[in-house]
Amino acid sequence: QVQVVESGGGLVQAGGSLNLSCTASGLSFATYAMAWFRQAPGKEREGVSCISRSGRPTYYLDSVKGRFTISRDNVQNTLFLQMTTLKPEDTAMYYCAAGPTVSINGCTESMNAYNTWGQGTQVTVSS
Repeated sequence: QVQVVESGGGLVQAGGSLNLSCTASGLSFATYAMAWFRQAPGKEREGVSCISRSGRPTYYLDSVKGRFTISRDNVQNTLFLQMTTLKPEDTAMYYCAAGPTVSINGCTESMNAYNTWGQGTQVTVSS
């Protein structure tokens, strides 16, 4: 069964930090580009960051640049998102997504490129 499962969400005060994880199973993790998306109530889902097969991050949403760091461990089949200096506007359900790709060093923030999605983990930042 192909799946990705997120963890690490929670409630944090503004200025705090959270570390999200996403564990993949049933797929060749090292051949997939990976990404984090988020969706706040009443808003469209948006790409937060993506990382290529090689581990080279190639996209961050402008509003999270300098605060969030994406990384991956191709041995542990795990994707990470370190979030610091969190703001109330970061409050959302965060989703992990996996997309097969032949590109070693590329990824995209387009949802269409990802065919495996997790159920999400809630991040709530209080002011």
